Amino acid sequence: MTDPLQFQPQPDSDRAAICSPPSDNDLLSEVLRDLRLAHASYGRTELTSPWGLAVPFREGVRFHAVLEGHCWIKAEQLPPLLLEKGDLLLLPHGTEHIMSDDPKRRPMPLAEAKPALIGNGTYELKSGGGGARSLIVCCTIGFEGPTANPLLDLLPSVMHVRRADHDGTDLSSLLGMMAREVEKRRVGSATVMARLADIVMTQVIRTWVETRADELTGWLAAVRDPQIGMGLATIHRTPGENWTVDRLAAIAGLSRSRFSYRFRELLSVSPARYILQWRLRLAASWLRNEYMSLSQVAEQLGYESDASFSRAFKRFMGVPPGAARARGRSLERNV
Repeated sequence: MTDPLQFQPQPDSDRAAICSPPSDNDLLSEVLRDLRLAHASYGRTELTSPWGLAVPFREGVRFHAVLEGHCWIKAEQLPPLLLEKGDLLLLPHGTEHIMSDDPKRRPMPLAEAKPALIGNGTYELKSGGGGARSLIVCCTIGFEGPTANPLLDLLPSVMHVRRADHDGTDLSSLLGMMAREVEKRRVGSATVMARLADIVMTQVIRTWVETRADELTGWLAAVRDPQIGMGLATIHRTPGENWTVDRLAAIAGLSRSRFSYRFRELLSVSPARYILQWRLRLAASWLRNEYMSLSQVAEQLGYESDASFSRAFKRFMGVPPGAARARGRSLERNV
């Protein structure tokens, strides 16, 4: 099969090293390792019934941990979701959503609730009508590194971990530490909470995947598949290599036809299309965040020239590479 992006073959010695089966094909672990914390903010949110908050989109990963009471979450194209004491919700894409004590409650904009800044990246919010209390820790985490956004985009829009799924685990201990930090407000609390938020997010993803092994679909199901996961890990490690179905199938230990069938079954796209999507996600992110110049991106992804890269980018993204910085994240949603 001819590669759709006109890649130059790498030297045989480099290719041999790249094509050696990786010792660890757990791509999910690689995704989590590649996420490097850049900043975090957190809030102690104390709400009494009746209450409702409309939370706008914000760049980064959000999570809510219910320490007391309950919380309904509503978001576009998602059914209402009930969070109870001990539950956590991760929103990997910073999704706009509504939090309330009742799914029918009309919310007020978050800004109108007037969160009070009490420290560096730390706020406190109190709102509601004086009834039953809910205490929720709300965090927003930003990550650095050129692959942060593409990796996060591969995760589902909502990841809900129930208390029963993590009771007695390290995640429970971490939530206990977070609750104590929120309550005591000691010196350096913002720094501690930022680190805890980073670890908790990782644990939430891991727990969510481990407790839903039979329910996983799409990308998460693929990375958990021993053969397809190895092929995906290979693509992600070296996106600029001249990958073909034959080479990926050999790495996965499957026939060409079996690899293609299983890949499409799990990911709903062909291997060639997935390679293209991943490369363009990387290109859009690198350009948007100004990690690399256009020439550097083209070289890193194996294009023969800046012109060939620009043509491919415009063909599949609908705009030239120069528009990536202006259009931002919306570009990555197109692939």
